[in-house]
Amino acid sequence: MKNKLLIIFSVIITLVVIPSCNDWLDVNHDPNALEEIPDAKVLLPAAEVGIANNLMGWDFGFGGGFWVEYWTQSYTASQFKSLCEYLPQEFNTAYQSLMREPMTDLKRIKTMSAEDENRGYYFVAEALSIFTWQIITDVWGDMPYFEALRADEGILHPVQDTGEAIYEDLLNRVDDLLKEDLSKSYIDAASDFIYQGDLDQWYRFANSLKLKLMIRLSETPQYDNAEVLSFINSADLLTTTAKIPGSVWADDQEGKRHPMREFQAGGANYITTNVIAAKNFIDYLSTNEDPRLTTLFYNGTKGAFFGDFDSKEDSDGNGTTDDKETYAIPLFTGDMDLIIMSDWEVNFYIAEVYARASQAAQAKDYYEKGVIASLKQHGIDDYSIIEANGYAQWQGGNTEAMIKQIAMQKWVANANYQHIESFLERNRTKYPSVNEIDIAADRVGANANFPIGDLTISVKGRGLLQGNLPASPLYPSSYIFRNNNAPDQKTNVGVKVWWNLKSGK
Repeated sequence: MKNKLLIIFSVIITLVVIPSCNDWLDVNHDPNALEEIPDAKVLLPAAEVGIANNLMGWDFGFGGGFWVEYWTQSYTASQFKSLCEYLPQEFNTAYQSLMREPMTDLKRIKTMSAEDENRGYYFVAEALSIFTWQIITDVWGDMPYFEALRADEGILHPVQDTGEAIYEDLLNRVDDLLKEDLSKSYIDAASDFIYQGDLDQWYRFANSLKLKLMIRLSETPQYDNAEVLSFINSADLLTTTAKIPGSVWADDQEGKRHPMREFQAGGANYITTNVIAAKNFIDYLSTNEDPRLTTLFYNGTKGAFFGDFDSKEDSDGNGTTDDKETYAIPLFTGDMDLIIMSDWEVNFYIAEVYARASQAAQAKDYYEKGVIASLKQHGIDDYSIIEANGYAQWQGGNTEAMIKQIAMQKWVANANYQHIESFLERNRTKYPSVNEIDIAADRVGANANFPIGDLTISVKGRGLLQGNLPASPLYPSSYIFRNNNAPDQKTNVGVKVWWNLKSGK
């Protein structure tokens, strides 16, 4: 408790005296202690960091990274073998962390500011609440929602709601939010790490959140592309990435680094000892000479077969067996931004809407904006990959061909920044495609004819999901075991959420 109170004290000092977050990046605060500080500007920055830390934290950062095959488990360690083998995963840490801390704080901000003439804090808290609920239902599917976070009202066992009903309400909530008059509103810049109090940017964030909710339904009967097209033609959408900037991290201090830097530079050293490049992703980058390769990986350009831990073969014939090869390792720097919603994802959403409307010229424009935004995030000012003869040059074609090209660049752009988003979008679009190659049956042949730009089924997990990829984690045990209204547990990680309807693995 002493440490938690020290964190709270640091928050107060930070907001009153020093506009910096380096003294309180550990957001594992005590919600009960914070009841004594009824001030939204104390709660908001902790909620922002709490959400962001989970998006690239233990469950979502590693789970998403493995399940879209950016990475695979190394041959010499075992920490993440279960993820790569499609064994039961709950992502319980992320669920507990999100529900216990940022979601509780956001609710309290909304409650304490509901009647204020200044609508700034209410607006931001509601936008982030909608965003986080969208992540929760997209990841796990049906979950408690309408009765959730109401223990103070005596509701200790909230009933489970359908993902479809949750989405309908989230869309209603964002529409109501966008009606708010912010002309007399403000928030303290020091209490907002994401947009430093710029409510115009938060309004664009809310509009972009609505677009994200709408397009996630692209394969459902609820989707109307003409309606979405009308929306993007009239809405003021995000142009500046919503992020916790890399300048806030204290990379030389345990617990105050970017979350993935904690796993790379911290005592456990999980990334360096456990994680290597998956052949699927790094071959796509290296074959196409994508300049982002060297900012995403170090230690070479070689990747391993996904989910293959037992091979003693020399698959590439270079004289070294697969288990002894030197593989590329993911690279995270001490000043990396932590992304909540990126400008590239919004541009790719817009491009897809235009593609579905057969407006190829507009689709090309926003597709290129998306690629350029990603390159800029990596500090790259050479855009030749989208110019004549570049591998990412716009190809046009029919609607599905355009959607695939957009999705493939989204796969690349999200690496190291938005892993759970990449997983969700692959489930929706089914790109990258899944190749049926059976690596274990002929590793030499698989290496020689490896499907560049496709995903493969885990060698060790091939039989568990009947040749399919993971679609969602199990329900969190903290929900299943503590809630009398919880459903039966899912059978495996292959169970699809309600909007995941497109054919394909």
